Amino acid sequence: MSLFGKKKDVAQKENQPSATPASVMKTNQGTDPNLIRVFDEYGRELFITKEQWRTNVLPGSLKSNWGNPNQLYSVIIGSLNDGFFADVQDAAKHLYEIDPVPVRGVCTYGIVLMKNNRLEETETLFLAHIRRHGEEGVVLTNLAKVYAARNETQKAEDTLWKALELDPNQDNGLLWYATQCRERSGEEGWLEAFTRVAALPGSWRSQLWLARAALESHGIEKALSYYQQSLDRVGENASTDLLMQIGGDLGKNGFLKESIQLTEPRFVPEIHGLAVGNNLIKAHLDLGEVDAARRVLDRLYELRRPDYKQNLSFWDTEIAKAKIARTNVLDETLPQVAMAAIEGPVWLKPSSPGTELFSEKPQDSPVVAFLGFSAEMPSKTDRAQWQIADAPGRMSRMLPLFLAEQVWFNTNARTLVLVPTVTTPQRAFVLGGVAWQDEEAVRCSSHGGTKSNFVVVTHLKCESEQWTAELRLIRSEDHELVGQYSASFHPAKPDEAIPELAEQLLSLIAELKPVRRQECSGLYSAPTGGKLPYYLLRLEQLLAARYAAMDGEQSSFLHGEREVIDGNLQLCLDCPENAGARIVLAKTLLSIKAVRPRLVGEFKDKIDLLQSKKPLSEPAQSVVGRMINEAFAV
Repeated sequence: MSLFGKKKDVAQKENQPSATPASVMKTNQGTDPNLIRVFDEYGRELFITKEQWRTNVLPGSLKSNWGNPNQLYSVIIGSLNDGFFADVQDAAKHLYEIDPVPVRGVCTYGIVLMKNNRLEETETLFLAHIRRHGEEGVVLTNLAKVYAARNETQKAEDTLWKALELDPNQDNGLLWYATQCRERSGEEGWLEAFTRVAALPGSWRSQLWLARAALESHGIEKALSYYQQSLDRVGENASTDLLMQIGGDLGKNGFLKESIQLTEPRFVPEIHGLAVGNNLIKAHLDLGEVDAARRVLDRLYELRRPDYKQNLSFWDTEIAKAKIARTNVLDETLPQVAMAAIEGPVWLKPSSPGTELFSEKPQDSPVVAFLGFSAEMPSKTDRAQWQIADAPGRMSRMLPLFLAEQVWFNTNARTLVLVPTVTTPQRAFVLGGVAWQDEEAVRCSSHGGTKSNFVVVTHLKCESEQWTAELRLIRSEDHELVGQYSASFHPAKPDEAIPELAEQLLSLIAELKPVRRQECSGLYSAPTGGKLPYYLLRLEQLLAARYAAMDGEQSSFLHGEREVIDGNLQLCLDCPENAGARIVLAKTLLSIKAVRPRLVGEFKDKIDLLQSKKPLSEPAQSVVGRMINEAFAV
């Protein structure tokens, strides 16, 4: 994924208001030009057609911002980018009348008039503004466009040059002028245009293009001279496109250190956003500066821009991969492995307030242990290595976690999920390449003095497009294999097989004394259908968060914490009455708080909204509320 020099979209334009919770927030279009991407108050991404936006959303947006020039301007510009020229004509006229920045108001209204082919009115508007306020570069450039549209070529060129003399740094006007010169004299004319404008007082944008040409001819020193000249002239107020072009051009040509040195000291996330941040993160990663890349990423995350989420999640994963790769190269320490255990559902720790909602299990209840954490994959290796969590690894943990909670709530048995982990040199889950043997599984199940009555061993085969989940039920007393099942499923659709596998296990185990089937608590129900895969993932992520919490703020066990919290929030919105899903969210917040205390606070507004707009039934609402309040307590 190459991002150096990536073009900015509507949401990244300079002076664009930062995202705040709203009923609908529009950003750039998706890949389909007929669709518009929007975000609701929870940050959920939605797509509506342009016509739906034009008829159902735009009128209300214009009305609600009618008295706010800054917001009204943003709505109008976004609508022009979407091609809604006629729909914003009255709004543009109103902005012209009330805008405290006259040049912005007149240019916006003039552009709308031009888009509606009202050229004579546009010329009259601009000339009247010039008489009232004097000549300004951007106004003259737009006036030149009126003349060009009427085929008054010489008048347009003369007006454009006059505009550049007044303001040589207009992006649109400068490139229009350079393109005209290229059409007449080729590449030589293109460079001569920038050289001519660069000689004008205050010019800095032309120097960026001259520097690009120097880089392409391997003249780094000349390019750096142009860049420094440009930066000296803008002072502390470097624009987004300036830093993006410097960082992007230097990065694409392999001058990563120079790219960082020139742009990072001037990087202000609230102003420059993802456009500049992307280049900085990529440059740091390409140089192997993982911690520096993480610092830039965290600053972007703090903006809470839902439209940034996909990009930032990508970088989160790339940074995690880079850290793992560095560990594999540098660390030759033999890993130390230990077996831990999770009693009961992973989200129902015995000390948690959530236990108030469910009947307590007597200590003399029969015990069923679960042991998974193994998968066969196409690429086999005999060498232990660190790696970022992948789909087989996650599923190897999801399966025993889900089966254990099914047995906990649907039988009289207590459950233990056995968790093999690396403890040194750093904490990590173990993923074996072969299934656990019966005797070894029974031996592991006698954890901390708690002896199991039965052990459920799960194993995955992921060597083809269809995966197979295997399950073996072993009686601990005599190591007898009581029963075994398997189920095949597509990895993206575990809901096609996992519930049936759970039901088969429950039917079998309920026939074995001293375990017996019992009615499930009315407060527990796992999400079904297409929501189940997301629930399984949140169980696995909570397991990771709980283990990360053991190491506190120094933990390197967990990555993508924001994606984890946001995913839990989305699941709760999809299953608003599910108490278990809400407790998973609360427990995840508490665990991540121990690792990244400042990060959790970024989600307070959205989760408070969830609790107030989509409350659970009592007493679940109050219990979960106490857990969430603890997570957000300073």
